[in-house]
Amino acid sequence: MGYREKWMEAEGTSFPGKTYAEVVLEPAFKEAKTHLLGPMMAINKAHLIMLQRQQLVSLDEAKQIAKAIRAIDTEALRQASYTGQFEDLFFQVEHQLLEHAGEIAGNLHLARSRNDMGIAIYRMVLREKLLETLASALKLKEQLLLFASDHTGTLMIGYTHTQQAQPTTLAHYMMAVADSLNRDIRRMMASYANCNRSSMGAAALTTSGFAISREQMMELLAFDELIDNSYDAIGGADYLGEIAAAVQLAAINLGRVVQDMLLWCTQEFGALHVAAPYVQISSIMPQKRNPVSFEHMRALLSSCAGNTNTVLTMIHNTPFGDIVDTEDDMQPYAWKSLAILDNIYRLFAAVIGTMEVNKEVLRERTQGSFATVTELADTLVRTDGLSFRKAHHIVSDVVRQALAQGQAADQITLSLVNESARRHIGRETTLNEQTLREALDPAHFVDIRSLPGGPSPKEVQRMIGIRMNEQQAHLKWVGQAQDKIRRAMRHLDEVILEWSGT
Repeated sequence: MGYREKWMEAEGTSFPGKTYAEVVLEPAFKEAKTHLLGPMMAINKAHLIMLQRQQLVSLDEAKQIAKAIRAIDTEALRQASYTGQFEDLFFQVEHQLLEHAGEIAGNLHLARSRNDMGIAIYRMVLREKLLETLASALKLKEQLLLFASDHTGTLMIGYTHTQQAQPTTLAHYMMAVADSLNRDIRRMMASYANCNRSSMGAAALTTSGFAISREQMMELLAFDELIDNSYDAIGGADYLGEIAAAVQLAAINLGRVVQDMLLWCTQEFGALHVAAPYVQISSIMPQKRNPVSFEHMRALLSSCAGNTNTVLTMIHNTPFGDIVDTEDDMQPYAWKSLAILDNIYRLFAAVIGTMEVNKEVLRERTQGSFATVTELADTLVRTDGLSFRKAHHIVSDVVRQALAQGQAADQITLSLVNESARRHIGRETTLNEQTLREALDPAHFVDIRSLPGGPSPKEVQRMIGIRMNEQQAHLKWVGQAQDKIRRAMRHLDEVILEWSGT
């Protein structure tokens, strides 16, 4: 027996081959019965309703097919194992419909293809998962805004290039996080809009000669728009790429914040105290409180970004048309990335909502740092009419002298400032002790930075108020999108129930 005959004996002589079934079809069946069965049945119901309304099947035929649809045990299918009897879940469902309704059930596939149907199913799954992730993102955003409201007066040092830069507040920092998250939310909402478009009626790629209504299918399945060009409907994959890109950026953005949180939890930084439900102890070191919740977030966000990169890579350099690269093998990576992001949004909100802040340590560190000296230079510009560059030189000299003498910023004296001024401008400044102390006070630094977007408590509260209003608008949008889908699915069930007479 030659090697070819040996392979045929092991693999079988008809489709599907043993290894092909194990490697491709069985994993796809497991994913399909978990994620795709619900949308598949919804499309069957919607297509039947449309066909009857378009008088392409009679009411009696529609009722017969409706009974068959109702007779399918979807829970049994969700528990079923892949046997190889049918290529995939689609053909298994179609076989059951034929068993229950007879040959007339074959008309349910009139003017449609697995191409337009498959794309519609994928879009329906993704829109649900996007809405779930958006709901969790909005809950996190609300928690960030509440946290910021509690910390408008919590002074801290802001960092640039990982070095102490200027005084700010914890609220100002957290509002930046909230605004970054808000942009991620808007990107996901935009990706939802491009995802929630109907491919139904495109059939294989050229539509059909039967007088179906693509618009009815769009409305019955709660899609917001029609994919106008039928070739684009089955060939376009950018809806996937857009979701992957939005999720990837969201994971990267939040990962940067998690990195800061881990640093701030260290004893050396001493700023944050993660609540007991979110820390683990060491098996050998009794003093340890490991903020593993943040560590897991960082790792999982990286895996989320990796999954989205898999999506984008699998789309790359594929032909522009119906192709398996963008289908069963790839879709689970998009689902998993959304699931991870959804979970991390929920966990991050819980950790931030229960976390304690060491306000006093942050304040003392800010008061003793040289982060305030930008304001000292600004003050010299105001009081002495110096150019900012000249004032900058004077203050740089003051800082060098203070460091050499082992002084903290709040220990800088007026004599030290005037000594530097004499070296640089040949005279003393007009500063007095009160003005100097005020210039070096981090609370004053923050208070007077009240320009739009600044850290002053009043300005941060203004921003929080605006974001809270935006929050309500976004919550309403998600709620309406979810309600539209629920109402559409309920309508399908009601019509099929009425026709089936049960």
